[in-house]
Amino acid sequence: MPAPSAATFSRLAELIAIDNVADRPTKSITEVFTGKELATIPVGTADDALAAIARARVAQKEWAKRPVLERAAIFHRYRDLILENRDALMDMAQAETGKSRTAAQEEVLDISMTARHYARVAPKLLRPRRVSGMLPGLTKTVVRYQPKGVVGVISPWNYPMTLAVSDAIAALIAGNAVVLKPDSQTPYCALACVELLYKAGLPRDLFAVVPGPGSVVGTALVENTEYLMFTGSTATGQLLAEQAGRRLIGFSAELGGKNPMIVAAGADLREVTDAAVRACFSNSGQLCISIERIYVEESIAPEFIRMFGDRVKKMNIAAGYEFGIEMGSLVSEAQVKAISAHVDDAVVKGATVIAGGKARPDIGPLFYEPTLLTGVPADADCYRDETFGPLVSIYPVKDVEEAIAQANDTEYGLNASVWAGSKAAGEAIAARIHAGTVNVDEGYAPTWGSTAAPMGGMGVSGIGRRHGPEGLTKYTEPQTVATTRIMNLGGPRGIPAKVWAKLMPHAIKIMSWVPGR
Repeated sequence: MPAPSAATFSRLAELIAIDNVADRPTKSITEVFTGKELATIPVGTADDALAAIARARVAQKEWAKRPVLERAAIFHRYRDLILENRDALMDMAQAETGKSRTAAQEEVLDISMTARHYARVAPKLLRPRRVSGMLPGLTKTVVRYQPKGVVGVISPWNYPMTLAVSDAIAALIAGNAVVLKPDSQTPYCALACVELLYKAGLPRDLFAVVPGPGSVVGTALVENTEYLMFTGSTATGQLLAEQAGRRLIGFSAELGGKNPMIVAAGADLREVTDAAVRACFSNSGQLCISIERIYVEESIAPEFIRMFGDRVKKMNIAAGYEFGIEMGSLVSEAQVKAISAHVDDAVVKGATVIAGGKARPDIGPLFYEPTLLTGVPADADCYRDETFGPLVSIYPVKDVEEAIAQANDTEYGLNASVWAGSKAAGEAIAARIHAGTVNVDEGYAPTWGSTAAPMGGMGVSGIGRRHGPEGLTKYTEPQTVATTRIMNLGGPRGIPAKVWAKLMPHAIKIMSWVPGR
């Protein structure tokens, strides 16, 4: 199965929200498996971003007037179009990132699930709701949800489809416009998904894609939109949070993670081993919620290390556009160097390589073996710092208490995985982990795929949540409308102000007796 055709890239390039494209400098987009140039992309400027924001702001005012059910209907159609075009979307994801077919399919499925979820629940979540008023019978109080306006989305290269579009789905259904800055390495993934949004009926100016440097286009977004959604590194997220804070605009971010797995005595090690391959090496480990450190009770550690090591050594690593390949390529030379540096540093400081540990240029220019280490000392770079690649370290611990303490000994708090002798034991451990999502008897997929539940990080792993009710309502401004009925709070005519003032505390006291208040 080949990479997408030149005609495909040419068609998608027409969707870029940049005027006079022919006059712009361009950036080369390569097929990661081979290093071959596939296309070029025009490099946007701050002025391009500002123009897109201006158009989006006009479109948003009309969009917000549409009933929520009408807006949601577009995303029901979008879900169907995503699934109908899944093969072409997976081809594009693999071409730009080098990920395996299975990892590419995760993106397609996530977009379709997110679109389906918010199209179903948004009408209810955004419906004006009656709440208890100040004085029952005298005050009617209603909470309404007004859209923010124009939402800026800055998306990364590791999941360049779902992280470009899934967050935007909620923002759009809530009545906002979106201006997206995709990562410069993977812009056509975003454009392929946005093309289907337009086909589903979304007004084109309502969702604009402006590729370009983060320091230029990203800065324009944070300085001129009403809300910013970011997925990426903790360092960049902290900088953007400062910029958003100065403008007092809303900000949400999913950032880095150094995610732990706990394996307690009594766990089914065969099940753990198979799941750990997915948990650690999906998308070549280039996943914010992937597992990078495993704490195993000493009584079962030797057996687990042997089993997991053997399984990792047998993983199918290849360049290909078909299912059956377990792990694909890294995305860039910078990623290869970063992983190599972490492995080499740990080994020099005393760690033992159980599996992997080297680059594989014989497969492709950016391949690196899935790597398993033991004996990693506390001064090794990969002990605390996020690797964001196919590297995981195993640490034997004396008991579950030590495992929990070690798992929580981090500034991160994004995701975790727990395996124990029973579901109840696993859930009890999970409740003590400092992480936004914890999976019992799996690695990351159940919490990520539960779109009705919030997903995000604690500590330096992020702020705000995607998915769940908050993943929608964060893109709105709650507005309280209170209507006074029968008489106003100055009291009925004929009662002196002093008398009314004395009666008010009694009225409040009587109100406290009303059931439910």
